[in-house]
Amino acid sequence: MNINAYSIEQNLEFETLFKNEDTIAFCYPIYGSCVPRIMREFALKYKSCLNGKKLIIFCTQMLFSGDGARAFARLLPGCEERVIYAEHFLMPNNICNFSLFPMTEREKNKKPIKALKKLDRVCLDIQRGTVKKRGWNLFSTLLGKTQNIAYVKMEEQGRSSFRTDESCIGCGLCAQKCPTHNLEMIDGKVVQKGNCTLCYRCVNLCPKQSCTVYFHKKPKKQYKGLDGKL
Repeated sequence: MNINAYSIEQNLEFETLFKNEDTIAFCYPIYGSCVPRIMREFALKYKSCLNGKKLIIFCTQMLFSGDGARAFARLLPGCEERVIYAEHFLMPNNICNFSLFPMTEREKNKKPIKALKKLDRVCLDIQRGTVKKRGWNLFSTLLGKTQNIAYVKMEEQGRSSFRTDESCIGCGLCAQKCPTHNLEMIDGKVVQKGNCTLCYRCVNLCPKQSCTVYFHKKPKKQYKGLDGKL
């Protein structure tokens, strides 16, 4: 759609960026119908800058998330009428060490292709001025709430859940890539600061499969992202 895209992890003047735009799109993965804590904190930090802005909300999910896109709108009271498009996209599972959610070749290969095709259709909708809001109905709201309660508790319990085992080589990759700066290398060892957002990035990147968060089973497969460069 010929627009600029940024990561909330970038060191940018987001106040200025938001000030110069009338429409802003937010994209994030959804877990248990919850907006990830790192994105929630970002949205609340710049809440005043988003007043009056039109919003597009995209969230990715492994199976179903109920009202995953609407969950973002709830962070900004009064913004729902300014949401011009909200959509969910099925993407591969990144929770690589939980047996109930196996990582399969179908997950890895077919879901991204379908998601990209869907994204093409969505972009055409937006360009035509079509308004759609996935997850805004009562069923989606109820489904979201049933998942939300459990995940919020899990998220809080997981703040200090990072672990490594004896296979850790102290490469520091997990600390370099952690989006919340929860990890730090001290004397060749990984030390956590109680700020894990359960994104699973460290678990999926570790060259020795040493890292785990929340679920502490050693992963056999890792999700590397669509281009292998998570």
